[in-house]
Amino acid sequence: MKRIYLDYAAATPVREEVKKAMEEFSAKVYGNASGIYQEGLVAKKALEISRKKIAKIISAKSHEIIFVSGGTESNNLAIFGVANEVKKRHIITAAFEHRSVLEPIRELEKRGFDVTYLKISRDGFVDPEDVEKSLRPDTVLVSIMYVNNEIGTIQPIREISKIIKNFNKDILFHTDSCQAAGYLDMNIEKSGVDLMTVSGAKIYGPKGVGFLYKREKVKLFPQIFGGGQEFGYRSGTEPIAQIVGLAKALEISVEERDSEAERLKKLRDYFAVSVIKNIKNAEINGDLEKRIPSNLSVSFLGHESEALIIALDEKGIAVSSGSACDLPRRQAGSQLSQFPHVIMALGKGENAAKSVIRFSLGANTTREDINHVLEALSEIV
Repeated sequence: MKRIYLDYAAATPVREEVKKAMEEFSAKVYGNASGIYQEGLVAKKALEISRKKIAKIISAKSHEIIFVSGGTESNNLAIFGVANEVKKRHIITAAFEHRSVLEPIRELEKRGFDVTYLKISRDGFVDPEDVEKSLRPDTVLVSIMYVNNEIGTIQPIREISKIIKNFNKDILFHTDSCQAAGYLDMNIEKSGVDLMTVSGAKIYGPKGVGFLYKREKVKLFPQIFGGGQEFGYRSGTEPIAQIVGLAKALEISVEERDSEAERLKKLRDYFAVSVIKNIKNAEINGDLEKRIPSNLSVSFLGHESEALIIALDEKGIAVSSGSACDLPRRQAGSQLSQFPHVIMALGKGENAAKSVIRFSLGANTTREDINHVLEALSEIV
């Protein structure tokens, strides 16, 4: 049976070019980048070349790139790192952020921070005016994701950045850009962000590696202590082959971004129209225009997400009900995660939340695949 993978928002396969770059590097270099002998210096050179490549792509300085283990660590470093360095105690975020943003902020709330959770419009957006109304003299950090990981809507981060800096240029703005990196402009000067999270797992790069962009002026308190690698912000021996792969993956994603976005948008729109036309009680979540081209979130009202996912899997189709990071919490019986929090944040209710399926398209998705999925959905639903 042919497998059709439609969960690219959770994790992407590693590109052949990325595999090759990593394999070639691993075959020749095995030294520790902190070593001052020849093998160490070769590793150090590869590390800095990768750092420069990434910095150039996002219009940053090399020393503003901190390599970490992925999106979760990057978000944690940004949030806890800022919170530990300041006396101000107010944070603003959105109700539909990824758990790796919400959970650190909830932890800070337990430690005495005051948090404003912005409401989300029914079509999936943060209103910049709500950000403006929420800003206070004691606000230290605003964290709003660039693209929502479950419904794919693109947030107006440039407009939000301007509002924040006009109010107080010392308030820091962090954005989780894990879902945006393969489809949108990542130029930090255009976006105006102070901290930005990117993961290799979402851009056809290796898993277990990512980076945090940190504007030069930003002070961060490290969360992992040890040998002082990554300018003292993230101790631990750098996984050089993975970092080389990350840089290569980001480089290719930028080169192919426009053409791939156009291809996927046509497929996604065809998919969306067909679902609404042919399947009763199917409801699309989030605005279809201001969203990345790979994402389609649909609630099949009257059905349970888990049952649909299992039935589709039996037909060779891999999809999810939302963020892969929510599943362990639901399996553990957490009341906080009984339903996908993103759909609940849209105000669409439990029926929409418990019946949601996220289809995320990618490099290997074809029209034939979409037709096969439509046929399977019609049979199952």
